[in-house]
Amino acid sequence: MEDDLTCISVALDWTPNNNHVGFYVAKALNYYEQEGFKVDLISPHLDNYSTTPAFKVSSKSATFALGPSETVIGHHLPPSSQTRAKLVAIATILQEDASAIATLKGSNISRPRDLDGKTYASYAARFEGRIVQHLIQADGGEGLFTEVTPDKLGIWNVLVTGKADATWIFSSWEGVEAKRKHIELNEFRLTDYGIPYGFSPVVFAHPDTLKAYPDMVRRFLRATAKGYTYSATNIDKASLILCETANKENPTSVDPLDPLMVQASMDYLSKYLLDKEGNWGLMDPNIWKKFLDWLSTEGILTTLIQSRNPVSGVSASLNDLRDGSCGDCIQASEIRVDELFTNDYLMH
Repeated sequence: MEDDLTCISVALDWTPNNNHVGFYVAKALNYYEQEGFKVDLISPHLDNYSTTPAFKVSSKSATFALGPSETVIGHHLPPSSQTRAKLVAIATILQEDASAIATLKGSNISRPRDLDGKTYASYAARFEGRIVQHLIQADGGEGLFTEVTPDKLGIWNVLVTGKADATWIFSSWEGVEAKRKHIELNEFRLTDYGIPYGFSPVVFAHPDTLKAYPDMVRRFLRATAKGYTYSATNIDKASLILCETANKENPTSVDPLDPLMVQASMDYLSKYLLDKEGNWGLMDPNIWKKFLDWLSTEGILTTLIQSRNPVSGVSASLNDLRDGSCGDCIQASEIRVDELFTNDYLMH
């Protein structure tokens, strides 16, 4: 039977956690198999995040991947190349933003403007440092901070051990872990400071895949939606499935999932998984438009991409981007919102 299944790969945005619960549930309960698929969930720890999920989809080494909406937006900006496909978001994992910029309570950094002169542990994403800069400025600060780039999978520990003053977390994962370990955090939510942050994470695909295999995409999302719907209404069972399945599939992980941690995270996250009508994955066009417009208005949509080794006219360093040496500004009107995302492949 397995030989007859179509193989699909999904590049995860992080090591397995509750954001991914619907995928693991859909595998374990044979929802994918019922649609004719064998699904491989690729954890970034396997290559220590040396290749991004976006690159895996752009290069077609993965069928689908997860990442924040700004990853999709960035792939619709210059520089254009064969390795930078204009990715398309086809579903959102969460209906609302569950992330925050976090600091340790003992650091006395109790509000964003206190981050002036401090150290921020960055994932080195194209818009990240400038979003944090605007967060600080929205609270009356200058937006002057040092941006460091530790190994992505170790960033949380860099904050906990005090080697950096702040980083970006999921309150539903690291935030829950902190509470369980009695680590007190300050969490600054972007929306509280006038930043209309977009969906994160989203499921995205190569436009070629959507054009060539629309039925496959619909069936994949139908099975995935079943996994997330089950998870939102069967929290205990879904938590157990995630732990057992993810740990079995990732025997080389140095940090296997803890059932109690997963249960606590699911208690927090479950309310974010479905919309008011009980649907998973659907994206509000207004959220995409408001975030894109904000990025444009604040001068964050620019032509140069971030790089640790900048090439003149193509890329810039993290400091260059934050200091304004980021190329030409791009207006939101130059980007078609309906090319960034689609709800068309979700079957409800």
